[in-house]
Amino acid sequence: MDDQRPLAALTIAGSDSGGGAGVQADLKTFAAHCVHGLSAITALTAQHTSAIASMHVPPVAFLRDQIDACFDDFHVGAVKVGMLATADVVLAVAEAIERHKPPAVVLDPVMVATSGAALLDRATRDLLIERLLPLATLVTPNMPEAEMLLGYRITSSDDAEAAMDRLHALGVCAVLLKGGHLDEGQTVVDRFSDGSTRRRFVHRRLVVNAHGTGCTLASAIAANLCRGEELFSACRLAGDYVFAALLAGYRPGQGDVLVLDHFAARSTGNKKAGE
Repeated sequence: MDDQRPLAALTIAGSDSGGGAGVQADLKTFAAHCVHGLSAITALTAQHTSAIASMHVPPVAFLRDQIDACFDDFHVGAVKVGMLATADVVLAVAEAIERHKPPAVVLDPVMVATSGAALLDRATRDLLIERLLPLATLVTPNMPEAEMLLGYRITSSDDAEAAMDRLHALGVCAVLLKGGHLDEGQTVVDRFSDGSTRRRFVHRRLVVNAHGTGCTLASAIAANLCRGEELFSACRLAGDYVFAALLAGYRPGQGDVLVLDHFAARSTGNKKAGE
């Protein structure tokens, strides 16, 4: 019998009590793309738009239970993996992906805070490289995260192109290297490579202090994969969606941090390729 359940997208990531990033941003993105959203929370944060006050990592056994519960009942079409706080969490997520074998895994390697501080210690980073990178359909690092993965400074367009080769050498099947941290004038260039095809997605640079863009991009890619898009098209549509959500962004807190408006951008996110 054909499975009549709609495809669902699962986010395995940290919770943002301020609502701008993490699981909260992922679920809003899934909803804006008309995809049923599931979540398995790796860490709980007490944070707002200016800072993280504290963080709690639930027992790893409970994380496994969350993931298994989602796969036991829902037809998971894509998994988005975000913040993984400890080596035990990385290992648990890798084992769950190996056990359930979802059709697509989008890994956003959250390794560096906005302040520039490392969020993963060296041992956890090495385990992520060894166990999770080869399981990902797509990896979406920004420049500082790519530098941490590679131990290689990225300061130019040529460096960025070379970084994609080096990421493939680590076992990455496909990469979307986000260009927001690289100075390329008035544009932001995101670079896509699946090992045989390379493309660039170019958007106008917006001079804003934004929160949740990386989470939203990776979850939009996962949602588009659930909607039947090919990987390249899913990345292109997701980039356009994030740009539109940034343009419509707002400041819910007392500081100058912009939060994406996920639903103002939904008409862009819901467009099919070629429309």
